[in-house]
Amino acid sequence: MTRDGSSATGSPGEVAVLVEEVRRRLAAEPGALTPHRVADALRSAGRPVGDATVLAVYEWLRREVLGAGALEPLLGLPGVTDVLVNGPGPVRIDRGLGLEETDVVIGSEDECRRLAQRLVASGGRRIDDAAPWADVRLPDGTRCHAVLAPIAQPGTAISLRVPRRGGFTLAELHAAGAVTEEGLDLLRQVVTRRLAFLVSGGTGTGKTTLLSALLGTVDPHERIVVVEDAAELRPDHPQVVGLESRPANLEGAGAVPLRDLVRQALRMRPDRLVVGEVRDTSVVDLMAAMNTGHEGGCGTLHANSATDVPARVEALALTAGLGRDAAHSQLASALDVVLHLERDRATGRRRLGEVAVLERQDSGRVETRVAVAFDADGRVSRGPGSRRLLTLLDGRRGP
Repeated sequence: MTRDGSSATGSPGEVAVLVEEVRRRLAAEPGALTPHRVADALRSAGRPVGDATVLAVYEWLRREVLGAGALEPLLGLPGVTDVLVNGPGPVRIDRGLGLEETDVVIGSEDECRRLAQRLVASGGRRIDDAAPWADVRLPDGTRCHAVLAPIAQPGTAISLRVPRRGGFTLAELHAAGAVTEEGLDLLRQVVTRRLAFLVSGGTGTGKTTLLSALLGTVDPHERIVVVEDAAELRPDHPQVVGLESRPANLEGAGAVPLRDLVRQALRMRPDRLVVGEVRDTSVVDLMAAMNTGHEGGCGTLHANSATDVPARVEALALTAGLGRDAAHSQLASALDVVLHLERDRATGRRRLGEVAVLERQDSGRVETRVAVAFDADGRVSRGPGSRRLLTLLDGRRGP
């Protein structure tokens, strides 16, 4: 429904009452949802049955059982990357410039809950009081995360991450201001030289978008094997094989963890092994893969800054039972470059903030050194890692 109730006669509250009445009566007699059945249900309830009322109630109910319901029009808006429901009230979207409030309103907590349950069910999962949250990929590729009330306050929360059809190219990211001219040249060299890299950044900074654009520049004769928790990477490349993890079913069986898929990917003759998002013990297998002759491996990682990447990798490796010294030793020989993304708080614009290299200290610990930094105005500054970066780009991988 829109905020002013323009999709139906009467106020949104009045229409909601009619919808609930019709829903109860239709549920008592199973059958296809049609305007004729809606009209009969309204007559039985002693409600008005004008054409406008019948069509408004029918359209509301139809949206509840098809697609993303009331959210469907928002998913099709140009440039939308996220659609967010924070319980009953106005729905918000993000088009890359921060959150915007829309005219689409979720009228009640019951409506929020039904929407969450239907979206999750369309992704092959279940969400209820026993399992109050779920993360699924919808049939159209949209990633849906939902948490039911009262775990979520002020009501059921739904977050939809909308994949861009066709993805962005590096040239388009440059045109949008996410990458400067010098940054564009550096990124292309990183891919061409087959350097191993991680794209780091916070949530919503565009890590997957940049990684997909970079993979689109890989030589078309190379085979890319992508391993992900939820299939989001859609590089424009002729030789991409995707593997997607799977959670356990209701009986607790059938889980396919990301870590197992990384091992399978190694047997698939990858020229480039990609882990869409390193978030658990799979980091150990990714580092091991990068240390077995698989050059050009890459992935994304949540981190506050490029300098925090070694500590983040160390923490994930510890959960897999890999000691601190071993984790740093693996990291030192596995990874070459960190591409860190930032999001401007004032404008919401996502951009490449830093290109950093890894250096192993006398203590054995790995630290990152910023090679090139880009500020919000596009100005470029050199850092202590710039010489090391030039060495890597020249093809010399020594210390």
